[in-house]
Amino acid sequence: MPVPDSSPDQSTVDPAIAVRVQGPGDGTDLDLDRIERACREIDPVFRDSPQFFDENLGAELGARVLVKVETLNPLRSFKGRGADFLARSAGPGTTLVCESTGNFGQAVAYTARSRGLAAEVFVRTGLNPVKLARMRTFGATVHEIDDGREEERAREFAGLRENRVFVEDGRETAVAEGAGTVGVELLTAGPVDTVVVPVGDGALITGMARWIRAHAPTTRIVGVCAEGASAMVTSLRDGRARAVEPDTIAEGMAIRVPVPASMDRMRVLVDEVVEVDDAAMLSAMRTALRTLGLVLEPAGAAGLAAIAVHDLPGDTVATVLTGSNIHPDLLAGLAG
Repeated sequence: MPVPDSSPDQSTVDPAIAVRVQGPGDGTDLDLDRIERACREIDPVFRDSPQFFDENLGAELGARVLVKVETLNPLRSFKGRGADFLARSAGPGTTLVCESTGNFGQAVAYTARSRGLAAEVFVRTGLNPVKLARMRTFGATVHEIDDGREEERAREFAGLRENRVFVEDGRETAVAEGAGTVGVELLTAGPVDTVVVPVGDGALITGMARWIRAHAPTTRIVGVCAEGASAMVTSLRDGRARAVEPDTIAEGMAIRVPVPASMDRMRVLVDEVVEVDDAAMLSAMRTALRTLGLVLEPAGAAGLAAIAVHDLPGDTVATVLTGSNIHPDLLAGLAG
């Protein structure tokens, strides 16, 4: 949906764009100095992830594509950056409590353990068993909730004791600022016309966009949502947080209700948001396996899917491969 004062000439607009946001701008609560500090402070195991151009991938997608691989760390996702930066501010004896669709719960568990803290993670019953097992391996106490009220239960649990702190992925500035270090590293590759970022709660794209807006203001920032998880798109279009029950294989993007703070940041920092369906993500997962030799979960391949199906501007396009904690059922059929 166009924003009257900032949309370009409609003859040049991809008709598949889900929502056009009011960016560019930088009037948010995310701090450039803190992003720069995160680059120095977060655990080196999450920093300086590989980024490169692959000719076979580019030929298949019909574009010059810079990929940043955020799957080669103990969490197999980018989430450790923000969780680690957040955990550094927690006092001794703190228990971090969160709700998660999987990867953020892993990150909270891993970084809490590395800081001598405890972690309690609330998830929906039926979560990807790979993510569930890895959260427990990293020391989290996991609560499986079967009524769809895992966030509410997590908040209630955190409120019972003073040493428990509820952390919300899309709300916490430290999480977005830690994720913003991806953008710092990405720009070291040189000029990029468009950056395409998968969107779940919005921490990654807003953190990256905050840095990129300040240091490469002509670069276009495009978010990608799953068509079957349209809460963020619907909410941005309507101007308020709306609940939409997700129905997608991309569990990492399956947000039911967007965090208002994250929406506010996206409105200022992001140019537009597009959607991709499950079939496009599955195709992109196979493309990544065939050309890059990488196994990605659906959300991790969403940026590649958007480049494949949308007419995105620019000669050089970058995307982040955000996660590889694939559900065993999808893994079994990936090479087919």
